[in-house]
Amino acid sequence: MIRSYHALLGVSAYLLILASYFPPDVQAYLIPEERAAAVAPDGYTPARVDCPANRPKIRPATGLSINETDWLPQRTNNTVSAMKDLLSRVNISGIDTGRYIDNLTSGGGTGLPRVAIAISGGGYRALMNGAGALAAFDNRSTNATETGHLGGLLQSATYLSGLSGGSWLVGSLYVQNFTSVESIVLSTSGFLSTLWQFDESIFDGPSDLNVIKYYRQLFDAVDGKKKAGFNTSITDYWGRALSYQLVDPSDGGPAVTFSSIANDTDFKTAQAPMPLIVAIERTSGQVQIAANSTIFEFNPWEMGSYDTGLEAFAPLQFVGSNFTNGTIAKNGECIAGVDNAGFVMGTSSSLFNQALLQIGQVEGVPDFLLGAINDTLTDIGNDNKDIASWPNPFFGYNSSVNLNANTTYLTLVDGGEDLQNIPLHPLILPERKVDVIFAVDGSADTATLWPNGTAMVATFNRSEATTSSADDNRFPDVPDQNTFVNLGLNNRPTFFGCNNGSGTPSGPLIVYLPNAPLSFHSNVSTFDLKYSDEERNQIIQNGYNMATRGNGTVDANWPACVGCAILSRSFDRTRTSIPAVCRDCFTRYCWNGTTNDTLPNTYEPAQILQGATEQSTSSAGRVSGTLLLAGIALLLAI
Repeated sequence: MIRSYHALLGVSAYLLILASYFPPDVQAYLIPEERAAAVAPDGYTPARVDCPANRPKIRPATGLSINETDWLPQRTNNTVSAMKDLLSRVNISGIDTGRYIDNLTSGGGTGLPRVAIAISGGGYRALMNGAGALAAFDNRSTNATETGHLGGLLQSATYLSGLSGGSWLVGSLYVQNFTSVESIVLSTSGFLSTLWQFDESIFDGPSDLNVIKYYRQLFDAVDGKKKAGFNTSITDYWGRALSYQLVDPSDGGPAVTFSSIANDTDFKTAQAPMPLIVAIERTSGQVQIAANSTIFEFNPWEMGSYDTGLEAFAPLQFVGSNFTNGTIAKNGECIAGVDNAGFVMGTSSSLFNQALLQIGQVEGVPDFLLGAINDTLTDIGNDNKDIASWPNPFFGYNSSVNLNANTTYLTLVDGGEDLQNIPLHPLILPERKVDVIFAVDGSADTATLWPNGTAMVATFNRSEATTSSADDNRFPDVPDQNTFVNLGLNNRPTFFGCNNGSGTPSGPLIVYLPNAPLSFHSNVSTFDLKYSDEERNQIIQNGYNMATRGNGTVDANWPACVGCAILSRSFDRTRTSIPAVCRDCFTRYCWNGTTNDTLPNTYEPAQILQGATEQSTSSAGRVSGTLLLAGIALLLAI
């Protein structure tokens, strides 16, 4: 029998009954943590603040920031116990994992394995699928430390990246001070929080907020930013609307900034992984995304890129300031508030601006909001409806390298528009020394809206084009999309970058975790904007089962194989004899180089866990993607 993750799977009525049996201290645990501080000086409108004693400046991307290098040792120390506990539970026979980790972290050791998790784009589907995976990896989830489960992997991770719909998940958890998925899902069913109420679409607004008041708040927030002299785009409205579901249902958290995460308790004390949100640049006048487009990352301290074409970072809190030539003049003002948390998430998911443009078809939308959106579209032009307009802190900086040295605004777009729909790029940076990446793919690449490895292929192709020597940190070889489908690599976990006797690999091992129908056909449309609580919970449950292989039901040795993946690169570094169970795992889960590029038939996967609740993927009652330009989704393969 499948050991169900019942706290997520149950429908709302069941959860309400279940909650009534919890004592007050447990109920308190299930309520999301305090939100990130509302620190912006004037709500959504960027405004002047006092400059710190050490005036903000642009740093060259010659290595990691001092913030990150100071934080990393703390995070490593905090992951040791979680990793030791996880590895002891997954039962890798033939090795004392506790002693092995102690040896790695001792004075002469090679260091603790560094773990990263990447959550793909793909709208609400990707958010919910990724949420299930994170719940499976979180030792705070009910039963997550029982046999067959993987609780503690999240606590062992150093980095957590998100893109587009994946950025909604990452951003939402962190602006609640890194709360758990379970606390949000349970609390939306009877406690204090009303986050992730996807049965109330962005066109409806929260159920307890008058719809006209909701629309007025959207308008006033963006209008205030515009009147303050900042460029606005449709992404501002999209980010504001998202924030009522992901940040604060009462007012969308207009003063909650992404940089405020740096001062949240769990992150500041390195009790949580470092969040990274990804977007890409589409320069003014450019319609198609170049294969070598500049990839931007947002973290709690900075925004910028390590890519050729910029190679610089700006302090995120003060990104709206005048950084001409890389510094703020002695008599210059420091401006804060541009990095609104919803705007950062909206930037990473700006493709969904297309959804907001359908608002004119919704009954009851006031003319003042429709007029403002139409005026914005007129100002920026139809070809730029998917952009987010950011003040350019890199103006005048390092013009020999910086392609934006002569522009006052940056135009950033959805992180998946270059087909790299899994945010792997910042995690393969050599300086971050990541050993293993758990790549959660909720993309909709096939005609039936399942992944087919397109994101992996895109990152591989970019890596191949930019690698200049054998010593570079390469992305591992991956096959073509047809092979992914023909060999079933899009229907189960696959390891890429295994050591197949050809020397020590230079980059991280990738554990590819594609969305598949374990217990639920979660292949809903990227542009569906409305889900019942039951549907939401079933998709989250399916993501949990995808990550755990049905809590070991599909493969009883899967938890051990996850442990082997975590230790794989350290085995190479220390020349440790690989335990027999790990050799078996690598034989079964590593891609061995076989290809089959024959065009596959229409991909229609059967449900993997028999006996689990069957369901229909009908979109009845949703704000359907058929209202939108679905061709964009097919074109961009997300």
